[in-house]
Amino acid sequence: MPFRLDGYRVVVAGGSRGIGRSMALAFARAGAAVSVCARGEAALADVAQAIRAQGVVTHAQRCDLAEGSAIDEYIAAAARALGGIDVLVNNATGYGFADDDDGWAANFQVDLMAAVRASRVALPHLKRSDRGSILHTSSIAALRPRASGAPYAAIKAALTHYTHSQALALAPERIRVNAIAPGSIAFPDGLWERRKQDEPALYAATLAKIPFGRFGTPDEVAHAALFLASPWAGWITGQTLVVDGGQMLNG
Repeated sequence: MPFRLDGYRVVVAGGSRGIGRSMALAFARAGAAVSVCARGEAALADVAQAIRAQGVVTHAQRCDLAEGSAIDEYIAAAARALGGIDVLVNNATGYGFADDDDGWAANFQVDLMAAVRASRVALPHLKRSDRGSILHTSSIAALRPRASGAPYAAIKAALTHYTHSQALALAPERIRVNAIAPGSIAFPDGLWERRKQDEPALYAATLAKIPFGRFGTPDEVAHAALFLASPWAGWITGQTLVVDGGQMLNG
C-alpha cells in the first residue's frame, strides 16, 4: 500500500459496491477508520465485514441518501463511531438516465443534493480536523455534451461545478475539495456488465473508444481517491481528476 493513512477517519457515503466499496476497502487497507452507508443491507453487511477484517475501526449504517434526514442521522452516527471525520467521500448515484421527471429527480437528489447535504452536516467535524478533505465522484459524462443520458451528465456537471465553488469557499478553513471523474468502469453486476448482456452494441462501441482497450476497475478509481485524500495532495484543491484510460481522448 503506497499510502498510509493511519489515524484518518473516512466516511464513504455510498460504499457497498463497485467504486464505493473499493474506496472504502482501500482506505481501510491504508490504516484509516472507515464508515460506509448504503441502502442494501446485505451488501452493506458484506463490505462492513471486509473493512473490519483489515483491523480498523469500522462503522456501517443503512441510509437512503435521497432523504435529507437520513443523511443527518448517518453523518452524526459516523462521526460518533469514528471519533470525528477527516475525509468525506460522496460517491452515490441515482443512475437516472431517462430524460423524464423521475430520471432528473433521481440524479438531483442522490448525485447532487446528497453531496451537498452530507458536506453540510460533516463540515463542523471537518473544521476540527487538520487534514479535512471532501471527495465527490463525478463522471467524464459531466465534461462533454451527450445525446443520451442527459440528466445524469447534467447533474454530474453540476456536481463538478459545486466541487470548484465548494473548494473556494472552504479554502480559508484549510479543507480541500476535489472530484474524481471516472470513465467506464466495469465490475460484477455493475452498469457495464449489465450492458454487455443487454446492449452488446453499445458495450462494444464504448470499449472501442478506450485507448487502453479495456474498461477500468473500481480499484483504479480508489487509488486516485487515496492520493487526493493523502498529504501527497496537500496543495491540490478544486480539481476534477479524470480516471478513464484515455477514453475522453476519443470523444
